[in-house]
Parts: sequence; C-alpha cells; structure tokens
Amino acid sequence: MADTRASYDADAAEYADETRNLLAELPAERDVMDHFAEQVRAHGGGPVADVGCGPGRITAYLKSLGVDAFGIDLSPRMVEVARREHPGLHFEVGSMTQLQLADGGLAGLVAWYSIIHVPDDAIGAVLAGFRRALRPGGLLLVGFHVGDAAPPEAQESGDRWPESYVRRRRPDQVAAWLDEAGFTAETHPTLTSAARTLGGVLLVRR
Repeated sequence: MADTRASYDADAAEYADETRNLLAELPAERDVMDHFAEQVRAHGGGPVADVGCGPGRITAYLKSLGVDAFGIDLSPRMVEVARREHPGLHFEVGSMTQLQLADGGLAGLVAWYSIIHVPDDAIGAVLAGFRRALRPGGLLLVGFHVGDAAPPEAQESGDRWPESYVRRRRPDQVAAWLDEAGFTAETHPTLTSAARTLGGVLLVRR
C-alpha cells in the first residue's frame, strides 16, 4: 500500500487531468452513479463515503445529485488536488485497510476502481470494514478491472505509476467475497471501465 500511495502522490495532477471528464464521456458509468444516488435518496439519504476518491470527480458528481458525499483517499497529494478542484466538499486522507469511520454511520459507500490495489488476502478485512461503516440497508457500490492477470512489476528504474499495482478480478470472485462479508447483491453489470478495459460493477446492500 505504501507503493500505491507513492505512485498516486507522484501522478496526482496528471491523473486528475486524465480522468476529469470521464463521466461525461462514459454514459454507462454515469448511469451507474445515477442509479446509486437514486437508491440512496430513496432509502432516506445520509452520508456517503467515496473511498479511494482520487481527485474527487465521483464525490463531486454524487454531490451534484443531492447525495451527502465526502471523499477519502490514501494519497495526500490526491486529497490536495480534490480539495483544490472541489473546494466546497470534504476530503480526508485515509486507508480502506484501516477505515476510520463510525460503526453504522453511512447510508452508502463507493469504492470505484479502488479495491483494485488491495491484495487478495486483505480483501475480506476491507469489505468487513465497509460493512461495519454502513448502516443496515446501506448500499455499497464497487467498480473493478476484470481479468485474471497479476499486477505488472514496477520498473527497475524506480519509476512508479498507479497501473503497476492494479489487480484484475473475475466478477464471480468479487461477488463471492461480498457474499462472505455479509452483503446482499443488487445488480452486477459489466461495462467499459474508466481505463477503457472490461470492468465489473457490483451494487450490494448491507
């Protein structure tokens, strides 16, 4: 996780530039966010954490839909960028592996292409932390890269880039992990991801 943090710290400004307009360019992903926000509002609203928020584009979009969204990211530089680009929103530095949120305080949680950096042996604890932070009936939206490939190795030169730490998973494997963590599946479409590769999306309820 230290390498992941360093890679995003080094790439924060460029990453923000590359991803800023993706929701406008990818209506399928925007539809997923719209549906998530609609479901949160329909069940009474409440705080929603965007965990692994990066430069805050998803947090800001959810806020525009009337969701009380805030962002958490492992990278201090990403949080700096998010605060600068979305000054009216709340962002904080934090790790999904040690989530500092009150039990049952969230109406929803989004992990949009952020569990891709968590090793398999830590996924169970991360999902348990998500479930702990959600209130009964709260929604969890997970996006991830689909595939079987192991993450590529970092360059010998010491250069770091976020793609070096991506883990691709099969949707049935992620669904099984969520089931083991005590979540109930809502929907699980497959769509083109932010990286233009095959991606998976799972919407589950606590």
